Amino acid sequence: MTEPVVVSWGAGVNSTALLIGMHERGERPDLVLMADTGGEKPETLAFVLSFQQWLESVGFPSIIIVQNAFRPGFRHRSLEDECHNNRTLPSLAFGFKGCSVKWKRQPMDRYVRQWSAAQVAWEAGLRVRRLIGIDAGEPHRGKIPDDARFAYHFPLIEWDWGRRQCLDAIDRAGLCQPPKSACFFCPAMRPGEILQLNRTHPDLVVRAIAMEESAAGGLSNVKGLGRAWSWQSVIDADSAQWSLFPEVIEQACLCFDGDDL
Repeated sequence: MTEPVVVSWGAGVNSTALLIGMHERGERPDLVLMADTGGEKPETLAFVLSFQQWLESVGFPSIIIVQNAFRPGFRHRSLEDECHNNRTLPSLAFGFKGCSVKWKRQPMDRYVRQWSAAQVAWEAGLRVRRLIGIDAGEPHRGKIPDDARFAYHFPLIEWDWGRRQCLDAIDRAGLCQPPKSACFFCPAMRPGEILQLNRTHPDLVVRAIAMEESAAGGLSNVKGLGRAWSWQSVIDADSAQWSLFPEVIEQACLCFDGDDL
């Protein structure tokens, strides 16, 4: 009996390249998991369908999408819904990563613990191998410690694949490059990304600003989703005013979903 292999797929460049690299090496995952916060952009959802077809074409398992909202007794339908219900913002807006843990890592952990292949492996004294898409350009992020049930592996680092190699692998597979995978209201978004979102999906920007307005009464040191500034201020500003936004906006999301986001 071998240890079952689980790939945490984030619908972005790195975790997509990881699965392509496995196929090129004759390796096969036993489970492909994606955590959906309920806030993915339409372009990401379209890529999920496209990549699902590629997985099926090479004989890989289909993507299993897990959501925190499926938990019995949980009253929030999505991360966006939770923020509205609690009149707050995603924890990243306050410098924390609780939204990632709650809406991405924990739903995947719960699914794996209930997965029959994992339970059989644990009964046999084996561990589940969990593959994470962190590339060779960020080896410091590939340090999740193993425990009694899980062994964490970072194939892109082992293969010495940086961003360029990941992009090339996706091209070799004949796939379009995936869009940046992140919630449409992600506090890590830069003003330019917000303005682009406003051009392509103004309805999503309206919803993000509504989240800010709902939380406004409870904010003190944070002005909005951008921490030092609000999305409304970005939308109101013209191109000559972009210099008002400081370098603090270049904060990476670093959500735990098997990707660099």
